[in-house]
Amino acid sequence: MTVEILWFIVGVLAVAVGIALSIALHEVGHLVPAKLFGVRVTQYMVGFGPTVFSRKKGETEYGVKAIPLGGYVSMVGMYPPEHPEQGERPRSASTGLFQQMASDARQMSAEELQPGDEKRTFISLPVWKRIIIMLGGPFMNLVIAFALTAILVTTTGVATATTTVSEVFKCVLPAAVQQERAAAGEATGQDGTEACRPGDPAAPAFEAGLEPGDTITAFNGRPVDDWDELSSAIRERAGEPTAITWERDGAEQSGTITPKLTERPVADSSGRAQTNPDGSTQTEDVGFVGMGSEVQNVPQPITETFPVMGQQLKATADVVVVLPVKLWETAVAVFGPEERDPNGPMSVVGVGRIAGEAAALEDVPLADKASLLLSLVGGVNVALMVFNLIPLLPLDGGHVAGALWEALRRGWAKLTRRRDPGVFDIAKLLPLTYVVGIALLGMGLLLIVADIVDPIRIF
Repeated sequence: MTVEILWFIVGVLAVAVGIALSIALHEVGHLVPAKLFGVRVTQYMVGFGPTVFSRKKGETEYGVKAIPLGGYVSMVGMYPPEHPEQGERPRSASTGLFQQMASDARQMSAEELQPGDEKRTFISLPVWKRIIIMLGGPFMNLVIAFALTAILVTTTGVATATTTVSEVFKCVLPAAVQQERAAAGEATGQDGTEACRPGDPAAPAFEAGLEPGDTITAFNGRPVDDWDELSSAIRERAGEPTAITWERDGAEQSGTITPKLTERPVADSSGRAQTNPDGSTQTEDVGFVGMGSEVQNVPQPITETFPVMGQQLKATADVVVVLPVKLWETAVAVFGPEERDPNGPMSVVGVGRIAGEAAALEDVPLADKASLLLSLVGGVNVALMVFNLIPLLPLDGGHVAGALWEALRRGWAKLTRRRDPGVFDIAKLLPLTYVVGIALLGMGLLLIVADIVDPIRIF
């Protein structure tokens, strides 16, 4: 067995343990407030399927099941008892399939009750306590993600564009010309002779004599130590000769540079090119000099964890919002000629594969490998939090939505002096719950197949 394979296995196992602990702590987020509020919890399980190990402590059975793809906490009285809600007339016996599902669920819930459980059921709690219990799981994932991100931000640092030049392009090509030449099979970069043709306008940075490794220290007479600041100044000086100062091998040099007004792609905060509704790349006319920035990981104060977390949450939420479209694109990529979106969803199989490949990289310091693995586990926790907040049963967000709906209709009844409608019976939503559950199972299977047949490759 080669060293690379051993490192691959180590990476997979490390992330697997991290995800398992994240799932376990997610369920702890439900367990602790439930017990604090007096709810009788019968089971705390990590995984699904046959029980591998369990031990009963007090009134709760704690255990691990064979399929480590989730977990659950069983609380007594998740559904109201089998009787008409307050203010409703008794109905005849339910014979429909959907009604029978709800009736069976209520019956099973009632069978769990023991003498003295009347005030210890989940459904007997005030709405705000039920919401706290259901939000406890996603909150734990948020805490884990924040803690891991804080470690990475303050130690490894955040990838930051510096004022050190990484490359100098030889010519300036408008975005449309780049796309045309790329479609014709020509090189798409601007730093090689094969990307430039005779007659193409020379890049201002190339004309000014800048070289990779130079550090820009001043632009237009103002000191600069931030790439974003320098980039903004360049964009605003299109067509205007501008003084520029840089440091090379410890010696200061200076010259004049004239940014060219050029059509350039519009990028987001992470540097990804933005697209129009028709799929074409968004562009804008700005000043451009034709040089790239050297990106370095720079440790940041812990307060920078908040904006980094905000970016992760937004990126994950953006994927969840268009999840059906992303799943369709994934299916097309798996069973057709299309390529998978590197920013699309993936299963735990895909995460494990990336972790293994990262751990097996040669000439990469161990600290960098560990940072990447921590980043993967942190990203999984962000995804778990956001996904579980979708307001559909059986997800946590579905229970929260049901509790909020109950509070709304009971509050409205009180405001309008009507009879209290009572507890909202989520058992009535079981048919929808089963549909969502089947959809989630199908989504998981599709992503697992995709990650095996057509995996997302980062390295």
